[in-house]
Amino acid sequence: MTQQKKKDGLNIELTEEVAQGAYSNLAIINHSPSEFVVDFIQMMPGVAKAKVKSRVILTPQHAKRLMKALVENIKKFENQHGNIKDIEPNGTVPMNFGGPTPLA
Repeated sequence: MTQQKKKDGLNIELTEEVAQGAYSNLAIINHSPSEFVVDFIQMMPGVAKAKVKSRVILTPQHAKRLMKALVENIKKFENQHGNIKDIEPNGTVPMNFGGPTPLA
């Protein structure tokens, strides 16, 4: 079964598998002169190994459009729900998600 969405006269197909989405709590972005590669990663508390759940490859123009769309949508979200707290401003990745350190 597929769902169809219309946006500006374009039919967009969304399969059930893709509609379920993939959870990500970390993204790593790399780029070359011709493309941006965004790896969406799922990390688990206390586990030093993480898996890439999805990779999206964009042209520089589409990457810039995505950035603008994210900025616009974050502003709308914060206007409705308040500021989103940036928990890691120094760029480090929390291995324990702020909870207790697991012991074996």
